[in-house]
Amino acid sequence: MKQIALVTGADRGLGLALCMRLIQHNWIVFAGQYMPEWPELEALSGRYPARLHCIPLDVSSEQSAQAAVQTVGELVEHVDLLISNAGVTSPTMHATLREPQDYSEIHRLFDVNALGALRIVEAFLPMLDNGAMKRLCFVSSEAGSIERCQRESWFGYTMSKAALNMAVKTMFNHLRPAGYTFRLYHPGWMRTYMGGTKNTRGDMEPEEAAEYAITYFLSDLAADPLEPQNNPEDRLVLRDWLLREWPW
Repeated sequence: MKQIALVTGADRGLGLALCMRLIQHNWIVFAGQYMPEWPELEALSGRYPARLHCIPLDVSSEQSAQAAVQTVGELVEHVDLLISNAGVTSPTMHATLREPQDYSEIHRLFDVNALGALRIVEAFLPMLDNGAMKRLCFVSSEAGSIERCQRESWFGYTMSKAALNMAVKTMFNHLRPAGYTFRLYHPGWMRTYMGGTKNTRGDMEPEEAAEYAITYFLSDLAADPLEPQNNPEDRLVLRDWLLREWPW
């Protein structure tokens, strides 16, 4: 059976690099495209027309999610791996409590960063049920860690990532008994365009970050030899690119 993946937020940055890595691992990839004005994804599809399919996908829209399911369903009957990568920041998120908050932007961050993942999993669940791997991967952030939070602003982004983590835990509780496995992941500080312009101060390029991520996403978790009876897939954790566990 062919291995089939869906990647959201694939236009550029980490999402695009994830698609490339999956192709190199001989996966067929459906790439969620939100910004067709960026040519890189279409160019990659042109290089690998049998392996990369671009599909219009706005994770903040139920209608777009259902249309994407229909498009994918016309070509394949199952999806093995879903990578929820789509995410946004906001130029107004640096406001502290003593400055005016842009609540429309905070709503937008929640709609994409937290509810977007829920929409896509719900929409594609029947196709994921048909898949052999049944793996759900979510690109979260250290910013969603309540225990480690030291910021005095970024309300919309940090709250939306914490909400994503809770959404994933709730999905985990429901789907893990059905054989699903989960990866909740902080990819590190990358040199990407997530804020609209390229961040040149990040620690790594998205291609390097994607290599770390795909290795983790595609690997099965090994049991502790001292506790072989405990399946590590039965415990949901937030890990970073060095596989360090982050507190909730």
